Order: sequence, then structure tokens, then C-alpha cells
Amino acid sequence: LGNGYIYHLWSDKMGQISANFSLEMIETMKQFYQEESENPPQGALFRARKNGVVITGYKSGKVLFQGANVESEFAKWEKQQVNRQRTSRSKTESKFAPPESLFSQNHIGSDESGSGDSFGPITACAVYVEAGQIEQLREIGIQDSKALSDRKVKQLAKQLLDLHIPYSLIVLRNERYNELQRQGWTQAKMKTMLHHAVIEKVMEKRNVTTKKGILIDQFCPSDVFINYLTQENKLLFDHTYFMTKAEDYSIAVAAASIIARASSLKELDELSQFVGVDLLKGASAEVDRLAAQMMGEKGESILNKIAKIHFANTKKAKKYLAKN
Repeated sequence: LGNGYIYHLWSDKMGQISANFSLEMIETMKQFYQEESENPPQGALFRARKNGVVITGYKSGKVLFQGANVESEFAKWEKQQVNRQRTSRSKTESKFAPPESLFSQNHIGSDESGSGDSFGPITACAVYVEAGQIEQLREIGIQDSKALSDRKVKQLAKQLLDLHIPYSLIVLRNERYNELQRQGWTQAKMKTMLHHAVIEKVMEKRNVTTKKGILIDQFCPSDVFINYLTQENKLLFDHTYFMTKAEDYSIAVAAASIIARASSLKELDELSQFVGVDLLKGASAEVDRLAAQMMGEKGESILNKIAKIHFANTKKAKKYLAKN
């Protein structure tokens, strides 16, 4: 869970619960228990005794509850902590919600494809659309790529490219994806950096202005996205907004989703040709069996090139292969 949520929790027969709280919440506890306070041990911010429970808050963020009524004393603080986090996150998300006017103005939209597929890469795309192009793109059928057939997606992607609309596309192929995953990168971090990179490349193109805004199809909380950028010494671009199902509202995001998915389909076709079998989208039981077939024919190492190895499909494929 995120900062300030309960990270770990355990209870034993002696009536003890240990949990992590934000330092702000620990300060609130200290004030609340002021009249019941005792001398704190080394490394602690406070210690208090109330209702048969000894509560000790440490500088590390850990709070220890010990005593007969430990569960009820802990529960009231747990509830406050969760409520504070929800309120804080709600305020953060509202800050990054796009104004409705953005959808009819010049703006950049970004989306990605392939993240839920065991086989194939993740492709990310950002597209810059001017206000005067929006109606034209609607007329040719630009919409959420998930609502379109593969054939239609490829057709529309070609039309978009023929219109010379500024865009940027990056493909994170499986070898690099698996390498980053082994280094401890989550998929969300990979997608964050992909979105940032394609947006940056579009912004570098001539005649592109982002004064009206940048809209990212949201796949994680905005504070998590920003934290991932910070880890790689990057900053969120000015006038950036986040929105789930953004492709239903923004023609730029819809266009980005189409180009990203068309690229994802092309990459999967090329991998299929490489292994001599039509690789499947998704992460179904059929994918498990196909992965097992590939390992049986070409060795386990083939998955590093064609699949996201950390997906559960890999373990299931190995079990399937062992049975046969």
C-alpha cells in the first residue's frame, strides 16, 4: 500500500499489534494521549497508557499497541489513517482532473497497448491534435481502439499517419521489459516512463504547443506516477492531466490508443513469424498451453524474447509442460 497506509500488521497472544503510520498521524496520537503520556523509550516520540493499552510511537513511523484492549484502540487509529489517505488522494486526483474545455482544444493525448498481454511488448504513443482537426478525426472513425476490430485499428492507424499528425511511438520489447522487471521495476513504472518519453518527443516537434494541456490515460494514481518520474530524475510536464477511460473523451488519446495498438499488433505478428506459431493476445489458459508448447519446442529461454516472464502464465505453462 502507499505511504501512510498500514504496511505490516501482526498480533500475538500477549495482545500486541505493530503497524506503520504517517508521522503526521503519530503527532496527532501524541497530542491525543498527552494527559496519559509516560517517559518514552529511546527512539520513540511518545508513550502513553490508556484503557489498559500501552501505545508507543516511534520516529521510524512504527506504532506499538500492547495490552488487553489492543484491537479496539488500534482500530480507531487505523480508520483515521485510511480516511486521511482517501481524502488526501481525492484532493490530489481532483487537482489533475482535466477541464472539460480541454477536449475541444489543442492538446496532447497519450495511451499504451499490450500491458495485459502475456505475449508481445508494450507500445506507448502520444499524439498532438489541434482543435480544427477534432471533427475531421471523429468523421473518419477515431475512437477507443478497444471498441474496434484489429483490421479497423490498422486501417485507422494508416489514415492517421497519412494526415501527418504529430505523434511519437515507443516499443518496449520483451527482452528489455524482462530486464527492467528483474531490476525491480513494476509495470506501472515502465508505463510511466514510456508515457513521459513519448510526450516529450511530441513536444519537441515543430508547431506543437502544450499550453492547453496534456492528457494521460490513467493507469495508476497521479502521485504514484509523479513518484516514479522523481525516481528517474524527471518532472511532470506543466498542464498535465490524468483521466481513466480518457479515450472516450479526448480524440488525441483515442488516436494515440489506435496507433499504439496497431504497433502492438504488428509486433505480435512479427514475433509469431519468428516462432512459426500465431501468438495469442491476453493471458488466458490457451496462452498457458501455447507458452508450454514454445518452451517444449525451443527451450525456456524463448519466453524472454516473446513474453512477459513474470506473468502467472509462465508458471502455469511450466506446470502444464511438466504434466505432459
